[in-house]
Amino acid sequence: MDEKKNYLAKILLCEDDESLGGLLGEYLAAKDYEVVLKTDGLQGLKAFKSDKFDICVFDVMMPIMDGFTLASSVREIDANIPILFLTAKTLKDDILEGFKRGADDYITKPFSMEELLLRITAILRRSGGVKKQENLVYSFGSFTYDTHTQELMSNGTLVKKLTTKEHELLSLLCSKGNDILERTQALKSIWIDDSAFNARSMDVYITKLRKIVEADPDVKLLNVHGKGYKLVFPEQKED
Repeated sequence: MDEKKNYLAKILLCEDDESLGGLLGEYLAAKDYEVVLKTDGLQGLKAFKSDKFDICVFDVMMPIMDGFTLASSVREIDANIPILFLTAKTLKDDILEGFKRGADDYITKPFSMEELLLRITAILRRSGGVKKQENLVYSFGSFTYDTHTQELMSNGTLVKKLTTKEHELLSLLCSKGNDILERTQALKSIWIDDSAFNARSMDVYITKLRKIVEADPDVKLLNVHGKGYKLVFPEQKED
């Protein structure tokens, strides 16, 4: 009787190029990952509904259901599942759209398998680390943010369950209190590097968070020119 292999993580890989998908699946399996390969978005969604995965890797351009639509549907089922997009090198608008849909990272074609492995490993390390961290609850203005459940509450009412990157960014902002979060620190902590494109992607998330937190007139998420961002809120008085 064969022993059941202990995999590092289970990956849902959706890639309509069967040859490329097969090669990626074999490579990741050799690196001790369990891979479920689907060749269109609808198959991918059915697989996600019927099984449990640790990370999703979606090609943007797929038949029947594209990667963006698939990601949105997956996010409705699990707001916290890490998603990495595969996209054509020239389609940077696609990459930005992917981040708007809550992507954790992207990789442009053509890419090396080693780079894909490093990005998957980095995402899983960050998301896994979140689960092991102490359960911190931040309070600012009318909001409370539970870093374990990733739920942002206002006066006891759920505002939003944050995606992984929203969570990582808000956690950094909260940890700084009313002090500046430097752009470089945020980029290297969350996006791994501080390239100009990643900076644009981070700005997308800052804009999304700003719309949420500034619903409380006492809370501001400010751009500090040349430095970074600052979450500003009234300090709570000690009793």
